[in-house]
Formats: sequence, C-alpha cells, structure tokens
Amino acid sequence: MAQNQLKKLLGVGFGVAVTIGGTVGTGILRKPGPIAQDIGDPTFIISVWLAVGLYALVGSLSVIELGTMLPQAGGWYVYARRAFGNYAGFVIGISSWLGSVAAMAFGAAVMSEYLGLLIPSLVNFQKTIAISILLAFVAFHWIGVRLASRAQEVMSVLKAIGLLAFVIVCFAVSPTDPAPVSAEAARPLAAGGVWLGVLAALQSVFYTYDGWHTAAYFTEEDVNPSRNLPRSMISGVSLIIGIYVLVNLALLYVLPVSTLAGSKLPAADAVQVLFGPGSAQIVTFLLMISIMGIINAQIMFNPRVIFAMGRDGLFFRFVTTVNAGGTPTYATLLTALASIVLLLTNTYSKLSDIATFFFVSCYAASFAALIRLRQTEPTLPRPVRAWGYPFSTGALLIASLAFLVGVVIGDFSSSLYALGFIAVSYPVYLLIKRG
Repeated sequence: MAQNQLKKLLGVGFGVAVTIGGTVGTGILRKPGPIAQDIGDPTFIISVWLAVGLYALVGSLSVIELGTMLPQAGGWYVYARRAFGNYAGFVIGISSWLGSVAAMAFGAAVMSEYLGLLIPSLVNFQKTIAISILLAFVAFHWIGVRLASRAQEVMSVLKAIGLLAFVIVCFAVSPTDPAPVSAEAARPLAAGGVWLGVLAALQSVFYTYDGWHTAAYFTEEDVNPSRNLPRSMISGVSLIIGIYVLVNLALLYVLPVSTLAGSKLPAADAVQVLFGPGSAQIVTFLLMISIMGIINAQIMFNPRVIFAMGRDGLFFRFVTTVNAGGTPTYATLLTALASIVLLLTNTYSKLSDIATFFFVSCYAASFAALIRLRQTEPTLPRPVRAWGYPFSTGALLIASLAFLVGVVIGDFSSSLYALGFIAVSYPVYLLIKRG
C-alpha cells in the first residue's frame, strides 16, 4: 500500500556501510594518476589526500550536529531550508540532486566500459548496458530498504577487503621487473603555477571524497540517530581516509611518480607490474564491485532529497509516495530516469566535471546553516554539538568558499554551467511552487 512515511529500519552497520559505499568508487582507482600529474611530488600528493580527509572528518562533526538536531531525510536540503528559507533550500537540494544524478550516470557508464573489457562482445552495447544497470537497481530497490541496506553492507565490506588486499599485495610482492619510468614525466609543482596544480588536484580529491556525509541522509530512517549517526560518520570517514592514504602509498611504492602521472588506471598498472600482463582483470573486477556499491548508495540517498522537497511543496508531489518496503518509489524512478537522460544525451561527462562545484557549494551551505541556526534557534535540541565550534565550522566554511572562488577563477568555462544553473533556478522555483 502506498504511503508517505519512511520506515525506521537502519542502524550503525548500515551507516558505516553507506558512508564507505557512497564515497569509495572509481575515484581512488582512477584519480591518483591525474593528481600525480598535477602535483608531481609524493609528499604533496599524500598531503592533499590527508588535507581533504581532515576536511571531511571535521566537516562530519558539524553535519552530525545538524543531522541529530534535524533528523529528516534530505541532507543538505533540510539544513539550508531550515536556516535560510525555501529558495535557498530549493537551490541546494536541486544542486545536490543534479550532482549525484550526474555521478550516478557516470558510474553506470564506467561500469559498462569495464564490462566491455571483461566481455569484449559487449563493447558495442555499452550505452544499453549502462541504462540496464540503472533500471536493474531501481527494480532491486523497489523491493524495499531492508534488502537494499543489506546489499550495501555486503558490497562495502567486499570493497574495503579488496582495496586492503591490493595494498598488502603492493607492499608484500616483489616485481620481477621494476615499473618502467614513463616518458611523460609529472609536472613540477611550480609548472603552470603552484596554485593551479594544487587546485586541480583538490578538485579531483574532493570529487573522490564526496559521499562522506551520506549517512546524514538516512537519519529519518535510523532507529536511534542521536546514537548512531556520530558512530557511523566518524567511523566511516576515518576508514575512508585510511583506505585512500594506504592505496596512494601502495601505488607510489610500486610505480615511479612519472609513471603514475601518465596512468589512466594506476591500480591496474601496479598489478600488472607485480603479476604480469593479463592480471589487470583482477582490478577491473574490483572496480565493478566499487561501482556497484556506489550506485547502490546513490540510488538510496539521492531520491530522498527530492522526496523531502516534494513533502515540503518544493518539488512534484508524486515523489513523496513510499511503498510497503520503505522505498520512495517514484523519487527513485525519477532519479534513475534523469541519469538515463544524461546518458542518452552524453551530457553526464560535462555535469560530472562541475559536480565538485555543486558538492562543495552544498558543504558550504551546511556549515553556514549550522552557524545561522546556532544564532536563530539556540533552543533547538542538540543531542551532539560540533567539536571546536565556532572555529572548526567557520574554518571549513572559509575553506569551502575559497575553494569555490578558486574553481571559478581557475576553471571559469566549467563554472559557468554551475553559475548559469543558479541564475535560472529562481524562475524554476517559482514555477514548481505555484504548481
């Protein structure tokens, strides 16, 4: 029977799993190459990964306060709307939803590419396969939240085990032939400007870390959010930082920086150095597990954004339908269809390029919302307070805004798309609200 109420079925295990599953995807196995190309120094490479990890960890402390204070589905949208009103909530909600829709389309496209590598006869059907993957996830989630959450836990465990096994192998196995030094050397840190290289690397790392906040989208469905959200987020983010740093150290141990800088899939290159040609299929299989986990998480949390918006009258009302299994069915279907449109029009790649702008805008809005709500609603129950407030939250807000300004200056053409969306958002907001 259709209803409009989400079910309280989730706990700490799911919170940790969805944090890892919603964050760790293709990025950690693909981005180290471009990052090495942008920076060119091992110490700085590890420093950038640690810096963004610290940002996510300290940021999670602020989000924990917001999530336990306002335990509702919708994440960033809920906090921005409560602090700054309907229009701000609409902009942040749609930005969050669009960014994840693009990321989900990109994940399905990459998964179809890897299937083509494993099964060459499928190469000519990649777009059809990508669309089929998304529709299969919709059908799976239609069954209910309990099954989807168990699947998330299993995939996250497999993903973490696979990455840690990769790290151990890199340090334990001695290659018979050392990795060749690539002719395409990494750029020195100062080449083209220090800040341009660092900014480009930060964009890649921010994109790879996005998802650290995923558990906050499910507080309405958590049996005890005040107890479980802090454990889920802090444990999940800490594990992600550890995995990311270890994977980068392992890659740098096996591959020279110049080789890493020229690699499109460095994890596969590292495995081939250790075990010879053909062994890269192991990494391809690991990538498949990673992508499945992240799509599963995205198709769980992203529909809850428009579900919450529809419930507040800021999106189409039909997305508020919840089935007997606790899945917001039409919100899930609409989210998948939006990703399919991006796949059919080949626009997902461009949107993925500016997704980091959307993501960090949402981070900045949440930090600003925490500061605002401390001032305007000091009596709201706060089961958990942000550690180091106001310095921690204020520093993250400044860092987020500085990053956004840097992106606009350093990558103005891509930023125009994001700024253009903000410019046209108001008439769209008025149209939906009147409807």
